[in-house]
Amino acid sequence: MTRILLIICLLHITLESWGQERFRVMTWNVENLFDCRDDTMKQDEEFLPESTRQWTWLRMRRKITDIGRVVMAVGGDRPPSLVALQEVENDSVMNALTRSSALRTLGYDYIMTDSPDKRGVDVALMFRREDFRILGWETRRVPSISYGLRPTRDILHAWGIVANGDTLHAVVCHLPSKAGRRQGKPNRRLALATLASLCDSLLASGEGDRRLIVMGDFNSPLGELRPLRMLHPMTPNGKRPTEGTYRFRSNWSWIDHIMVSPALKDCTTEARIYSADWMQRPVADGTWYPRRTYQGTTYAGGVSDHLPISCDLRL
Repeated sequence: MTRILLIICLLHITLESWGQERFRVMTWNVENLFDCRDDTMKQDEEFLPESTRQWTWLRMRRKITDIGRVVMAVGGDRPPSLVALQEVENDSVMNALTRSSALRTLGYDYIMTDSPDKRGVDVALMFRREDFRILGWETRRVPSISYGLRPTRDILHAWGIVANGDTLHAVVCHLPSKAGRRQGKPNRRLALATLASLCDSLLASGEGDRRLIVMGDFNSPLGELRPLRMLHPMTPNGKRPTEGTYRFRSNWSWIDHIMVSPALKDCTTEARIYSADWMQRPVADGTWYPRRTYQGTTYAGGVSDHLPISCDLRL
C-alpha cells in the first residue's frame, strides 16, 4: 500500500511539472540587421559595402553570430520558445540567423512582416516548432499613408498551440518614435491606436480567457501605453546594474516591453534584462552603454543599442 501511494505521489508531481513546463519568451531590438544587397525599393544604401558605413558580409555575419549567442544565453538550459525581433530587414538575414548561426540545430522557424517602412526594417517572430505549433498569422498595417504620414512598420500577429494544448496569441510591434511634431507624434498615436484595436478585438473574442502576449520596442515607458489595456506584471529588480533596456544621453529607460492578457497574469514571471560584459561599452564615469554596431558611421563592432528582456510563462 505504501509503495502504491508513493507511485501515485511521484506521478502527481511528474504530471504537475509537465503542466508547468517553462515557456520562455524574449524580445529584442537588434538595431539595423541588414543584409549587404541593395534593395532598390527601400532606402538601405547606408548598409552596403560601398557606403560610408562599409557594411560588409563579414560584419553582417559577426552580428548574426552575436545575436545567436545572446539568444542561447537568454535561454540558458532551454532555448526561448518565442523570440520577437525588431529592426530586421528581410528573409535573407532571418534565414541566416535560423539556418546558419548557432541556432541552426535548435528547431527555430520564423515569420516576419513586409512593411512599407522606407528604410525596410521589419519585425519578426522566431518560434521553436516543438514548443509552438503555429496555426496562423497575419499583419496589421498602420494606415499612416491615408493620413498623409510616412509609412511605418506593420504589426505582426501569430497564434499557435503550446505544450498544454492551449492556444497562445503573440503580437510583435515596433512603434514609431515620438520625435517630430508633424510626423513622429501623430504617426505614433495612429500606430498605438492600431495596436490597441487589435488587442481589444482579440480579448473581446476570447470571452475573458484569451491567452495573449504583446512584445516589442514601444519607444516609450509603460505610463504611455495605457490605451492597450494589457497587464505588465513584470517589474524591474532594483538589484540590476541597469535601469532599463535603452540608454540615451546618460538616461536609462524601459522602452521595450512584454505585456500579457489577464488570463496569463498569474502564470507570468518577472521580466529579466540580459547583458554581458562583451555587450557593454564602458564610459569615463564608470558606467556603460550597450555596445552598438555603429557609433555614428564608425564601426564599433557591438550587437545592439538595446538590451533584450525575457520572461517565463508557466503553462
